Amino acid sequence: MPDLQRREFIVQGSAALAGIAGLYASLAHAFPTRRPGEEVVPWLDQPAENPDPVGIQTQLVWEDMDSWITPNDKFFSISHFNRPTIGEKTWSLEIGGLVKKPLKMTLADIKARPRQEVVFTVECSGNHGFPFFTGGIGNARWAGTPLAPILQEAGVLEKGIEVVFFGTDKGEVTIRDIKMHQNFARSMSLADAMNPDNLLCYEMNGATLPAPNGFPLRLITPGWYGIANVKWLKSIEVRDTRFMSLLMGRDYVTIREEEHNGETVWAETSVGRALLKSAPAKVTRNDSGHRIVGAAWGAPIARVEVKIDQGPWMPAVIDHSEEAEYAWKIWSLDWENPSPGEHTVTSRAISTAGQIQPAMDDPLIAKKHTYWESNGQVTRRIRIV
Repeated sequence: MPDLQRREFIVQGSAALAGIAGLYASLAHAFPTRRPGEEVVPWLDQPAENPDPVGIQTQLVWEDMDSWITPNDKFFSISHFNRPTIGEKTWSLEIGGLVKKPLKMTLADIKARPRQEVVFTVECSGNHGFPFFTGGIGNARWAGTPLAPILQEAGVLEKGIEVVFFGTDKGEVTIRDIKMHQNFARSMSLADAMNPDNLLCYEMNGATLPAPNGFPLRLITPGWYGIANVKWLKSIEVRDTRFMSLLMGRDYVTIREEEHNGETVWAETSVGRALLKSAPAKVTRNDSGHRIVGAAWGAPIARVEVKIDQGPWMPAVIDHSEEAEYAWKIWSLDWENPSPGEHTVTSRAISTAGQIQPAMDDPLIAKKHTYWESNGQVTRRIRIV
């Protein structure tokens, strides 16, 4: 990948979740759909070689997926700038801007506050946007303290409408020929920041938050794409205007053609909340036959359907043994007597509100000119012998 393209991807990729710490076996829940003696039939369409193994690390290998919780050492990691090394004893979090009482908190201060957990499937908004980037997703149990009470304690002033989260990671950015050093920064409205599910997170799957994953503290915003879940938190600032930084107003902006009364209008929208999606994970076989296993996420899931080649959509079985509001659902479909040769496997998720995951030729996908928010139906190729 040319350096310009590599730089563009690093800047525009998702601030997703990472992990190198091992996960205790008791936390890795095996698929209930797993059958004795089964083996995985490899996909023919394997991801292309990763051109940036430093910026993009530990992608999910779909065929290896065998647990509802993604172990820390298999959780994907993306860095937009540098990967800072932060000492716990010297680190602190500052909360300021338009607040009555600015706060400065150590990690011990934060850990002394009420602890809360959430199981949350985090996906990079660019996942499936490149041939080499198909594993930017993982499901983990995050623990920390709720953000909202801390903002309430600081006392947001009446003019405060926007909450900005700054990471310690930083790099040089060129905007209109102006070179500047910027810290990673993302923002959301005050109303969104006050969601009681948002956490200042210091644990991942029962272990200390791994360094590549944002140690000592990161933001967890369930229901949002990975970019909103700021790692290596440095400060939180309340402002009276929208914050349009590099990663808010220039990158992570989806460009799409829309038809308005027969006229094409180009719409630009900021990447924010996650979208409905599913993907086939693997095909397995044993003496009983073949089975397709996958996952669905991004919205409350009503059902998942699977299509083989150009056949009809068939209902998959959703596993309900492990469930959480913001976590993916695992599904499976028994594939009876597949004929030898090459086949395609496609899945689509349907939400409880009736929304259907779009096909790749749906205008929502086909008329999108950026790779973010790549939630089109995923098709995999396989050969049956």
